[in-house]
Amino acid sequence: MTLSHVIEALLFSAHKPLSTNEIVDLLRNAGAEDDFAPNEFAKSKPAEVEAALEQLKVEYIQTEHGFQLAEKAGGWQLTSDPKYAQWVRGLFPAPKPARLSSPALETLAIIAYRQPITRADVEAVRGVTIDGVLQTLMERGLVKISGRAEIPGRPLLYETTEFFLDHFGLRNLDELPNVEELRTRHLPTAPRLEPTAAEQQAADTTTPSEAPTNSG
Repeated sequence: MTLSHVIEALLFSAHKPLSTNEIVDLLRNAGAEDDFAPNEFAKSKPAEVEAALEQLKVEYIQTEHGFQLAEKAGGWQLTSDPKYAQWVRGLFPAPKPARLSSPALETLAIIAYRQPITRADVEAVRGVTIDGVLQTLMERGLVKISGRAEIPGRPLLYETTEFFLDHFGLRNLDELPNVEELRTRHLPTAPRLEPTAAEQQAADTTTPSEAPTNSG
């Protein structure tokens, strides 16, 4: 038995990507309820786990398995090799979810690159209202409310979710295409208007948790 084989078993059994720290915790706590079960990997360090993961990744590539070790959404996961997609697809005959419309993709891109961002600022960039589109993105679990802006009226701020990273196969937001250029490019913003007394009172008494969210 090797550390790589134990990690392989964990990844095979997991229903979501496992981070290095999660794997270390699982190794440390294995057999904790049985004093007589030896746990030779209880003291494994994150660096040792990462080395074992890289070893597995290389082994799968060299031996040309039908699956691969993918790093995404802050963790590691065993997935089928994309070149076998036409056969694997037969295991999931359910109808595919409707694709995002162009307006939804444009709105999602603005939020992804400039988050956290207010609805008004997204609308200033797109030039149209986004109420319906924003609701769709939240229902799909791609966007969530992250807080309130420290400007008059304290409007809600929106950002992408962990599911967004997983859905698009990203480890983190820095892997977005042309991320540095698009994060710093000047974009239109909504005018900052002084809130009415009613708006100010609502902003002072409402917290983000009171607004409906769906992070997937």
